[in-house]
Amino acid sequence: MLTRLYWETMVTGAPLICSFQSVEDHHFMTTFLGLGAMGTALAATLLDAGLPAVGWNRDPRRAEPLAGRGGVVADTVDKAVAGDGPVIVCLFDHRSVHDVLDPVAAALSGRTVINLTTTTPAESRELAAWAAGHRIAYLDGAILAVPDMIGGPGSAIFYSGSEAVFAEHRDLLDRWGESTFFGADAGLASVYDMAMLTGMYTMVAGFLHGAAMLAAEGIPAAEFARRQAPFLAAMTGGFAGYAAAVDAGEYAGEGQSLRFTEAALAALLRATTGQGVSTELLQPVHDLVRRQIAAGHGDLDTARMFEELRIAR
Repeated sequence: MLTRLYWETMVTGAPLICSFQSVEDHHFMTTFLGLGAMGTALAATLLDAGLPAVGWNRDPRRAEPLAGRGGVVADTVDKAVAGDGPVIVCLFDHRSVHDVLDPVAAALSGRTVINLTTTTPAESRELAAWAAGHRIAYLDGAILAVPDMIGGPGSAIFYSGSEAVFAEHRDLLDRWGESTFFGADAGLASVYDMAMLTGMYTMVAGFLHGAAMLAAEGIPAAEFARRQAPFLAAMTGGFAGYAAAVDAGEYAGEGQSLRFTEAALAALLRATTGQGVSTELLQPVHDLVRRQIAAGHGDLDTARMFEELRIAR
């Protein structure tokens, strides 16, 4: 590994290409592997603050925004990781991470890798084990933001894995959003991420289902969105009550019963069919509630759905 990088850049009409020389007085530089919309947003936050960054992308055309901001674009992964700064990985999926990092594992020994690629908890833990086997300090991250939010209000990133890496690079991490560390288990950030995304995607699907029902009456989705957003925000106030019932395993409270919920869902299904909209989104929820009632739990709180959703590990 070079003790110092000297970046010579030349413009050839394509992105900036870098060459390397060993010189004195090493200059710390963060490496970004993967310059899609999110990777570029992460790197841009540093460049806009006057901090140096080098990036690589499989398709060099995706690296042009980084070069335009004054970043250095490496034409190979080997060159991109030749320094001694942290390596930020933001790729397509778990397989992509291995495809890019496996060939340079030896060069990364003794280095720090912060993986912000979306991976499952099991995949995050596998990558942490792989990193440990190559003497790589590993921190896994889950981004709860879209690219335009990075570095601004509302951006948050969950981390788990090496607490030492999190502490050492906290200033860097905080530039992208609110940083939260969940512990040494590298899969925990992903568990939180996947759980929250589950809520997001089902919410979006529910919104689109409702929009389809109203579209049958000629009502635009924009009008529905204006009314639905504050309603859903108000409904989140009930999460604490559901959570308390789940954590206590006590469903005999005064909340909405499964029997009441079944009647409401049945009405929604009839209305959905009447509007000419598919029932495939709502039907599984209705079926789950009916199974709970058939098992003798009809008078218990709707939160008891949790007991059927979870699978014993």
